[in-house]
Amino acid sequence: MINEMVTAFITMVVLMDPLGNIPAFLGLASGYDDRHRKRAALHAVLVALVLIFGFALGGRAILNYLHVSLQALTVAGGLLLALISLEMLRGHFDDPDVSERGNIALVPLGTPLIAGPGAIVATMVLLDSVSTAPDRIGVAVGIALALLAVWVALRLSVPIARHLPESIIHLLSRIMGLLLAGIAVQLVFDGTRDWIQLFG
Repeated sequence: MINEMVTAFITMVVLMDPLGNIPAFLGLASGYDDRHRKRAALHAVLVALVLIFGFALGGRAILNYLHVSLQALTVAGGLLLALISLEMLRGHFDDPDVSERGNIALVPLGTPLIAGPGAIVATMVLLDSVSTAPDRIGVAVGIALALLAVWVALRLSVPIARHLPESIIHLLSRIMGLLLAGIAVQLVFDGTRDWIQLFG
């Protein structure tokens, strides 16, 4: 249970990139006072939580309906994470348009910045890769702790940005992109190995 929790926490923190989302959050919430900024951070994390666990609970039924195996999902998830990691390493994430605010807690903060496609796929893969109830609880707790880390980072975004230069935040984002690339390769390897063992 502990190993699954730690694995889920590290994976989701890398995917959600709490520090890397701080510049985007500050730009989107630049016209907000401190109270509204904290409320937006909380709502964004709640939106991400609903999306991630919603897909985790119903995603398997959708896969069965579409006749998609877990091995195929694992490889597809790995390829998707690889693309995201390349974007993180190259720094080509599109900056959100700060002029179009609307409800920033829904879009783009809740999704795709926090609960992006990579995080959703990774959640489904992590939960489907364990079979016992304690291990599933460990994965769920790890994901919840990762979302808590995102909330803390966004809530403390102003003091964090004040003490950390933007160049350092971008450097940390690149490091997380490298770790994500490793996770992506491992997912592709595991999915391919399981597929060969199952159908070979």
